[in-house]
Amino acid sequence: MTDALLELRGIDKRFPGVHALKDARFDVRRGEVHALIGENGAGKSTLIKIVSGVYQPDKGELQLDGRRIELSNPREAHLAGIATIYQELGLYPELSVAENIFMGHAPKIKRLGFDIIDWEAMERSAEALLAELNIDNLDVGLKVGALNVGNRQRVEIAKALSLDAQILIMDEPTAALTESDVEQLFSIVRLLRERGVSIIYISHRLNEVFELADRVTVLRDGEYIGTHDVSNTNETELISMMVGRTIENLFPKQAAKIGDVVLEARNLQRPPLTRDISFTVRAGEIVGLAGLVGSGRSETAQVIFGVLPAESGEILLNGEAVKITRPSEAVDYGIGYVPEDRGHQGLIREMTIRENTSMAVLESVSNRSFISRAKERALANDAIRQLSIRAISPDQVTNKLSGGNQQKVVVSKWLASNPKLLIMDEPTRGIDVGAKAEIHRLMSRLAAEDGLAILMISSELPEILAMSDRILVMREGRLVAEFTREQATQEIIAHAMMGASATAKSVGATL
Repeated sequence: MTDALLELRGIDKRFPGVHALKDARFDVRRGEVHALIGENGAGKSTLIKIVSGVYQPDKGELQLDGRRIELSNPREAHLAGIATIYQELGLYPELSVAENIFMGHAPKIKRLGFDIIDWEAMERSAEALLAELNIDNLDVGLKVGALNVGNRQRVEIAKALSLDAQILIMDEPTAALTESDVEQLFSIVRLLRERGVSIIYISHRLNEVFELADRVTVLRDGEYIGTHDVSNTNETELISMMVGRTIENLFPKQAAKIGDVVLEARNLQRPPLTRDISFTVRAGEIVGLAGLVGSGRSETAQVIFGVLPAESGEILLNGEAVKITRPSEAVDYGIGYVPEDRGHQGLIREMTIRENTSMAVLESVSNRSFISRAKERALANDAIRQLSIRAISPDQVTNKLSGGNQQKVVVSKWLASNPKLLIMDEPTRGIDVGAKAEIHRLMSRLAAEDGLAILMISSELPEILAMSDRILVMREGRLVAEFTREQATQEIIAHAMMGASATAKSVGATL
């Protein structure tokens, strides 16, 4: 590899109340994958938005191929050969694959003195770009809205190549992908690297860094901490650089006294992804619910919480049968629900921490018909202190917080309702390793010290294995296996998830 293709030097960027980047630096060489990592709020997003022309630095300079450049907007970044694929994909769902790939620069022909789009040439070029990425099963005439997340992401990559991108920025590209889509993405990344494309790869998943990257740079609190060749570092060193301390235990599970049954589900039916579901969760117990994407885990949680009311079957809370047809009834019965998508389902991100924290308990912070801001603020201050939420004040807008701190706000909203059962769907998705340890510590404390019953859904088997007292496995809408903490191994759970033979007890015999 040659010297740096892109280099950032002495980058400073401030926002009101936040010094996002402080004398930060970064570079990427031609034809390498350079991972950029750090906790939520470390400055990664601000740095890549400077590279992509969304923000301009207050101080510092950018050099491309040895020449100083200034990028005033994303179009200038595109013209310089820099393309960004954000976690939230920026495609037009009602337009075709080919139209999305060539949006803004479609091939044209002259007809009657006018420039018109050459639709045939555009589709041929789109097919050629996808073929370059070894993607030959994607119809370029299909509407993008009909594609799964993996294929939409491939369209974004082809779009970047249509702009002759020399540098491709990928922001948490595997966050919403299935395992097979992840493998295909990795193949595409390696192919692009072989062709000389430079890739800036941002991820919270350190295993991806070690599998894909040539070098890794760590930011912390907006400052440059260091850069290593991936072959010369390890996970422990990177975690220490990211959080400024050693995390001895990412899964701090306390031993808990398991009490009486809090939740009992009996033969719950909500086809197609909730079929004859029966299980229990006890006080002080963390029950892990594992399964592949589409197995029915989240749908089962939504049945219990009343988002998708059961068509038949029973829900018992503390031994008493209850009927839950909407979320407000679930809340009244003492159930809290931390959803998988915190941005769209867990928070109103344009509102403050104070407003989000009180949302599930408005009656308790109201004087007759009027909400008491003083009571809201006291509730939010308690949450900030107890959950170690990093915020300027309770009146900070929630979307200005890091992902890990947003997740804590979601949890605080439900803890304010004093729940007996807390359902946590992908509780650590999209947050950094330090925030993960804090969420795990909080879950463990709530179960062990407060006797809270927790149903945890997770796609990460290490999380399921480490945090669960019992583990249930779902496949195709059914519970297919149950394991004690002592029985469970990653291999056995994976076998049960995929339908292979396993040594687990069958659910029918144990529940």
